[in-house]
Amino acid sequence: MFTLPPLLVVMLPILAGCSINRYQPGHFRFVTVVEQTEPGAGGWRAACIHAVVINKATFEPFVCKFGVGMPIETEEVGPMSTLLAQRIAADCANGALSRVLASPISPSPGLVCEQFKNTFDEILDRAVLGSRVTTLCDKKTTPTRVDV
Repeated sequence: MFTLPPLLVVMLPILAGCSINRYQPGHFRFVTVVEQTEPGAGGWRAACIHAVVINKATFEPFVCKFGVGMPIETEEVGPMSTLLAQRIAADCANGALSRVLASPISPSPGLVCEQFKNTFDEILDRAVLGSRVTTLCDKKTTPTRVDV
């Protein structure tokens, strides 16, 4: 029979409790929706996420769909690369997810999805003024599936 080294036996429970960010920057596949035509604040990029959530009571999957929109350049931040926009979106989504999972308003995945979208919208707009999380995805985007 195989036995684990003593240090690994101690470390596994600690590692199991580690937090793993569920949203990665690559999940946010931004496309330009409105070109930036002049220097200064302007332009718009959008991404679409289909997050699959499992109802812990019924084990049924629920797809939480939402769009993410961000300006290409703002007065406060200046021009934002796609990589920076992806990092900000992922960080804000993970912050919203942590907050919502800590105290969900309902066991219903649909209501938790709405709570997440509202919280994500609030956090994202504070990070980059003018950004928003929407119920519908922009027509120019392609959905990215995320298992949360």
